[in-house]
Amino acid sequence: MGSAQEKDELYALDISDVEWIGAPGTSPDEERVEIAHLPDGAVAMRSSLDHGTVLRYTEAEWTAFVLGARDGEFDLK
Repeated sequence: MGSAQEKDELYALDISDVEWIGAPGTSPDEERVEIAHLPDGAVAMRSSLDHGTVLRYTEAEWTAFVLGARDGEFDLK
């Protein structure tokens, strides 16, 4: 996963001009998860209803999350 320095640099990035995208068929005025692609394969994630809380993931963290989600690690029981 990302080092503390990588995370600090990631959170220091100005992301005010990034393009936020949500799942196809959804609109920004409904509750949805939105992501934005950042440099070096990093990703930012937020709720469409809470623009002030933005999580940022290194490429390795994001890849691990996506692979885990595809493998069912986050399925609700």
